[in-house]
Amino acid sequence: MVIPKPIREAAGLRPGEPLEVTFRDGRIEIEPPASEMKLMRKGKLVVAHLPGATRLKQDEVNRALQEIRRRGI
Repeated sequence: MVIPKPIREAAGLRPGEPLEVTFRDGRIEIEPPASEMKLMRKGKLVVAHLPGATRLKQDEVNRALQEIRRRGI
């Protein structure tokens, strides 16, 4: 199945990523499988660890925090 690039990008999907397809209430639903996230203690903090996920660079974290603060989330 080919999902158009703009839709993949908006959904955060990568080419070749496995997806689950279900039929529910007359609709076809396509979504990534549930992740294997684990909570781990790092010093005094508890952090989420997602195997296979790429680590964010510090500037990416800073941009995300600025956007969250700008939106008042």
